[in-house]
Amino acid sequence: MRLDKVNNITDEQLMIRIGTGDKLAYRMLMGRHLNSFLAFAFRLTGDQGEAEDIMQEAFVRVWKQGHKWDTSRKARFTTWFYRVVMNLSIDLKRKRKPSIALEEALNIETNTPRQDAQLSDKQMAIRLAKALDVLPERQRIATSLCYFQGLGNKEAAEVLGISTSAIESLLVRARARMAQLLAGQKEAFLKEII
Repeated sequence: MRLDKVNNITDEQLMIRIGTGDKLAYRMLMGRHLNSFLAFAFRLTGDQGEAEDIMQEAFVRVWKQGHKWDTSRKARFTTWFYRVVMNLSIDLKRKRKPSIALEEALNIETNTPRQDAQLSDKQMAIRLAKALDVLPERQRIATSLCYFQGLGNKEAAEVLGISTSAIESLLVRARARMAQLLAGQKEAFLKEII
C-alpha cells in the first residue's frame, strides 16, 4: 500500500478491508481512533482501566464485524463506533458499584504557585467529573459527545438515535444541571474549609 494513498483511505474503506482480514487496515483504523475513543470511554465510566477494557472489546468487535460492514449504510464508521463504545460503557457502568476516588487530589503538595494552580486545576477536573457523573445517562453521553469529543449536534444525535432538537434539549438540561451541581459543590467546599 503506497503512503500517499494511505491518508486518502476512509474509515469505511478500512472496514471493508478489515472484513477481508487485512491486519494493516485494522492497525490503521485503531491508530486513527484509539485515543479519542479511549477519552470518550473514560468520560463515560470515570475509570481509566475500565475505559481501556472497553476499547479492547470495542476493537475486537471491529475485527469481528468487519465482514458484515455494509457499504450502502448511511452511517459513518465513527457514528457506529461511538454507539459501540457508548453501549459497552453503559453496560459496564450498570454492572459496577459507584465509587469516587479523591485521594489523588489530596496527595499534591502545594509549596509553589504552580503547584497551587495544579491543585486548583485538578480539583476543578474532579468537580466536573463528579458533576458529569451525576447527570442522567443520556445527558452525560450528549455532553461528552458534543463538548469533549467535538461532535456536532447532528452527528451526536445520530449516535444516540434521536433528533437534533432532542440532543439540543439534552444539552440545555445538562448545562443547567451541571451549573447547579458545580455551584452546590463550591458551597459545600467553602463550608468545609471555613
